[in-house]
Amino acid sequence: MSANPSVGPNSKSKSEKSQWDRVAEMDEFRLLLLAKVGFVVPATIFFIVYYFALPVLVGYFPGLMDRKVWGQVNIAYLFALSQFFMAWGICYLYVRAARKFDDYGARIMKRLEEDGKVKVEG
Repeated sequence: MSANPSVGPNSKSKSEKSQWDRVAEMDEFRLLLLAKVGFVVPATIFFIVYYFALPVLVGYFPGLMDRKVWGQVNIAYLFALSQFFMAWGICYLYVRAARKFDDYGARIMKRLEEDGKVKVEG
């Protein structure tokens, strides 16, 4: 038995690329990755900053955050409640952005089908 993994019945020649390698080289796939990174990175940074703003503000500005707005409800409570709405807002924006991601994916699949590399069912 050979110790060289490139030799054997399941090995491919170096000139033969896997389907994944072909997809990874496609401009459509690169655009898909750029679109995802363009949404996910800023959304994640915004979420983390917004999430940690509450304990930082309560710790460094307790007088401001303890200011009553309506009855016993203060700014800190409203800020904490707003985090639910912020998370829902990010989810809504992601669903909208995911439609673009789906369009990129459909273009990739169409190109693979046209090249005869994949048969798309459904």
